[in-house]
Amino acid sequence: MRKLLNRVWNDERGNVLVVMGATLPLFIGAAGLATDTIQWTLWKRQLQRAADSAAIAGVYERVQVKDDKDKVEAAVDKDLALNHHTGIPLSSGYPEVDLLADDGDQTLRVYVKLSVARPLSFSGMFMSDPPEIQAESIAASVPGTDDYCVISLEDTSTTGITGSGNAGVEMDCGMITNSTAANSAIAKGNVTMRASVIASVGGIQESDNWVVDKYDPYVSKMKDPYGDVNPDPNDMNCTAQKVVVQGGKNTTTTAAPVLNASFDFVNSKTSGGDPINCFSSIDVQPGDTINLPPGVYYVDGGNARVQGKLTGKDVTIVLTNSNTSTTAPIGTFDMNAGAEMTLSAPSSGDWAGLAIFQDRRAVNKNKLNPNKINGGSTGIIEGVLYFPNQGLAYNGNGTSSFICTRIVARRVEFSGNNSTGNTNKFEKDCAHMGIPTFEGGRLIRLVA
Repeated sequence: MRKLLNRVWNDERGNVLVVMGATLPLFIGAAGLATDTIQWTLWKRQLQRAADSAAIAGVYERVQVKDDKDKVEAAVDKDLALNHHTGIPLSSGYPEVDLLADDGDQTLRVYVKLSVARPLSFSGMFMSDPPEIQAESIAASVPGTDDYCVISLEDTSTTGITGSGNAGVEMDCGMITNSTAANSAIAKGNVTMRASVIASVGGIQESDNWVVDKYDPYVSKMKDPYGDVNPDPNDMNCTAQKVVVQGGKNTTTTAAPVLNASFDFVNSKTSGGDPINCFSSIDVQPGDTINLPPGVYYVDGGNARVQGKLTGKDVTIVLTNSNTSTTAPIGTFDMNAGAEMTLSAPSSGDWAGLAIFQDRRAVNKNKLNPNKINGGSTGIIEGVLYFPNQGLAYNGNGTSSFICTRIVARRVEFSGNNSTGNTNKFEKDCAHMGIPTFEGGRLIRLVA
């Protein structure tokens, strides 16, 4: 280029100057257009990033408010205030926000369109109106790919999953909570919580106590896998004034009997000859043993307390109430220190996979976890422990084998001193026993 310019400079022929004069605007125009193109591309990229971020924020809001468009639009506006970096005000009528219908596995879709207009430094001299720069984005909730053995349904700012003390938990599956708290899942003290993933609708405080393949905060809310399962009072043989044949004697009772070591499964029938499956409470005293035949055992408004030994194959214990009132009392489950329980859930039928089921009418005890596996309890639980509106606490130095146990509870807490040689192990591959792992933790992603 320097040689060419030198030749032009030293050339004494006048026609060269004419040619150079004619082509000079082309050089200047090319440089101006190049500068405008770079600026336009930068604005376009910044605007697209703002649209993408706003669409994702819209889906997060829609997860909470469903089809309340005003609240979704407010979330989009708030995000744009933080992430719109072009320095150019949006054109009148923007952002455009639309709540789109579900498309296959893509749910809660949100569409955002942005537009800005500003004259370009060079080409603006030749244009009557500045060019519109536009960006469109669609985000949605899409299925996750992780497997979970522990689900916390807590959907407020209360912590959903807690590990403390010297508790030890080890699983080749994950844990997830619907808690919206900044610290929705906490591991503290000397606890060791090993899992494939710890996921949350809210934030997760990283710590050395979590030994996980990945942290996955701010995922979409996990659906209750048993939200459509409800006890039917018509299945409960515990109506008032029934005649109980027990120990060869006819006894009229106005209340369901207590299930304890003295209860006679063989000779206890209702007046219609049906086996009794409904009890005012379950009470296994220290030193006592109760072997449950296969079936569903309803606890009518009372508690289940295990201090001795309780066994059962193809068994579901249901904490409920035959009274259909929304305020009918629902009992709790307490496996006390020194207890031993070997329980496996049925692999088919309405209660498939469920080992212990608590009616969702149970009153939430705020941050308390009234259902407990305590102290030095031992045993094997194969099935789902389901406490949708109350917390479950595993306390102390027990040796319970959770290999094929699933926990679905409002809150889940592991504590105590069960890390030394007594680590609770969960495994995800229990389908051969009719016990699922729960896929989910829906993710919010850009889809267009």
